Amino acid sequence: MRPMAQIAMVMNLDKCIGCHTCSVTCKQAWTNRNGMEYVWFNNVETRPGQGYPRRYEDQEKWRGGWELNKRGALKLKNGGRIKSLLGIFSNPKLPEIKDYYEPWTYDYKNLTDAPLGDDYPVAEPRSLIDGKPMKVEWSSNWDDNLGGVTEHGYLDPMVAKVRQQAAEKVKFAFEQTFMFYLPRICEHCLNPSCVSSCPSGAMYKRAEDGIVLVDQDGCRGWRKCVTGCPYKKVYFNHATGKAEKCTLCYPRLEVGLPTVCSETCVGRLRYLGVILYDADKVTEAASTKDEQALYQAQLGVFLDPEDAEVRQAAERAGIPYDWVEAARRSPVHALISRYKVALPLHPEYRTMPMVWYIPPLSPVVDALTETGHDGEDADNLFGAIDTLRIPLEYLAEIFTAGDVEPVRASLNKLAAMRSHMRAVNLGERPGREIAESVGMDGPEIEEMYRLLAIAKYEDRYVIPTAAVGDARRLEESAVPEACSLDHADGPGMGGDGPFGQDSGQKQLPLVTIENFHAARKRQTSDDEPEDVREQQ
Repeated sequence: MRPMAQIAMVMNLDKCIGCHTCSVTCKQAWTNRNGMEYVWFNNVETRPGQGYPRRYEDQEKWRGGWELNKRGALKLKNGGRIKSLLGIFSNPKLPEIKDYYEPWTYDYKNLTDAPLGDDYPVAEPRSLIDGKPMKVEWSSNWDDNLGGVTEHGYLDPMVAKVRQQAAEKVKFAFEQTFMFYLPRICEHCLNPSCVSSCPSGAMYKRAEDGIVLVDQDGCRGWRKCVTGCPYKKVYFNHATGKAEKCTLCYPRLEVGLPTVCSETCVGRLRYLGVILYDADKVTEAASTKDEQALYQAQLGVFLDPEDAEVRQAAERAGIPYDWVEAARRSPVHALISRYKVALPLHPEYRTMPMVWYIPPLSPVVDALTETGHDGEDADNLFGAIDTLRIPLEYLAEIFTAGDVEPVRASLNKLAAMRSHMRAVNLGERPGREIAESVGMDGPEIEEMYRLLAIAKYEDRYVIPTAAVGDARRLEESAVPEACSLDHADGPGMGGDGPFGQDSGQKQLPLVTIENFHAARKRQTSDDEPEDVREQQ
């Protein structure tokens, strides 16, 4: 046993309203500069839909993730070292700008400065890449709320897979279709194919918390990582010639603050916490032959922080005591391993993703209510899960490599929780049979309800701070070396370099840990900060 700690995330899709607040705040914090106009570290997709970039899930085309060779060993889907070396100067397996979208703005000056006349001036769209007039034909959010689904819906790779199994399950007549929102960030995988794809070794996974980062000084712009990532969450900054990706807001995590997308989430659907896992089992689990067994194999990698043997092994491995305690209280561990309602995104890519999802149940309840039946009644819900608009096969293709049973089990637990809590809220005594039908008891269901429905800030985000001795190294040294992004005079902010304007490397200012601790106090305090009161 070789215990390691990983900061992981769970998103409850039942609560996502598709407002894109997480995307906008992430954009402002991390990618609001030259060369990153088309980049969204966080985006919210409407399913069914093609996603961002278009059809990123089609690994037969993009060759991301891992596969097994003839001996059953893992190998990169895009080829090993020899193939990578031969094609290092020409890598055709990359999304083009049309697969993302050409970012644009509008010629607002034409509105304000147009001479008086009989016609109405317009703000013509102009490309943010070359400044020329353009026709808007696609964007990162083109499928929003089923926009264009009747025309483009069949291009969703998951729809194609489901239709091979059950042709009548997915229809695009508006009165028969379904939809839900799927927020996506980097998965910060246990077995990241982007790291293994990088020829220069600039991509790396931090040992202390599992966050995958890019060393901006070490990156040579080969873009193999873009191909290697099956989720297409590594991007190329065309102004600096460097790869960039979601950092899981590590400067915030190191002082106990959640990520920006979590902090600003309107639906409070995100959970952050520590998971302990056995590093010696990762390769074995990722090499599981049956794709539909990969979900259970990854569950087997995770360790129980309540186990005395695990705690002792963690201490010997140098994992701080407060991290082990955080793992015990982790909402992510509870939703993934204890209640088993959260599922991984595309485990068949064999990267062992660490951002998991609770599948949506709300459309089931809403559709039941529309038929005149009680949408919260257990008998109605259990019977409807297999027959309503969201096909279990579609959800299974996204979360469990096509295995319907884990999806059904998760939805049944969510349905049991709703029925149980309905009885409690009506002052009735809930029957034991509801909880027992999903392998739980009453108190356990009520604990799950508190976590999923009414959990407070400190219950949703259980984040241990960086050790005091490591704080300066992690926050001041790592910023310029590991992921120097949006700092004054840094890459992307000014100066000329080998890749043209804005690619020069400058001396970066240090980030003081006191600033982040002050931010934490302001954001989590129930009282008005003293400096604000003094100004008043």
